[in-house]
Amino acid sequence: MTIRVVLADDQALVRAGLRMVIDHSSGIDVVGEATTGIQAVALARELRPDVVVMDIRMPGMDGIEATQMVTADSTGTRVLVLTTFDDDTNVYAALRAGASGFLVKDMALEDILTAVRVVAAGDALIAPNITRRLIAEFAGRPEPAPPPARLMCVTAREREVLVLVGRGMSNAEVADRLHISPGTAKTHVASLLSKLGVRDRVKLVILAYEAGLVSPSR
Repeated sequence: MTIRVVLADDQALVRAGLRMVIDHSSGIDVVGEATTGIQAVALARELRPDVVVMDIRMPGMDGIEATQMVTADSTGTRVLVLTTFDDDTNVYAALRAGASGFLVKDMALEDILTAVRVVAAGDALIAPNITRRLIAEFAGRPEPAPPPARLMCVTAREREVLVLVGRGMSNAEVADRLHISPGTAKTHVASLLSKLGVRDRVKLVILAYEAGLVSPSR
């Protein structure tokens, strides 16, 4: 099945570079390009792509507001945000708006292409340097919020898995730490997504921090 992508960036060279890589890759097609957040939202609603590759800073409506509108439409479209600066203070806001991934533009184009595939498959990812920004956001908070009531429905093992996911571990790393199979780790993650009403690992990371299960110091 072909992954349908909309590129949203006000820089023509960025769009051209991404399109060039995508055009030479099998299984991914660029179905539209936008230069503003408003255009990105309109194209997402019209074309219903699998992924919108979204810039943060665009004229008029920015990428954060556009991301919120795209993901709120419940069309199944996912957003992969690209930013120029790895210390962008809008990282957390973009993830809260519904972005399934956050990368920096100086990454290799092939890595960004891989990220598109990962996000389209329903998973999520954040560049390591962006993860530091996310942790810094929580480090600035005086106290964690009380654990949400929905955490009461998770098992003790699932809570252990949630903590490790919150620390940025992959399924394989979770499995190794808990001495379980990768398949079992994947099952626990899927159960957490279902029980907690979130759609990808990025939201699990945010929830783990907000609930105080994970902090920058542990």
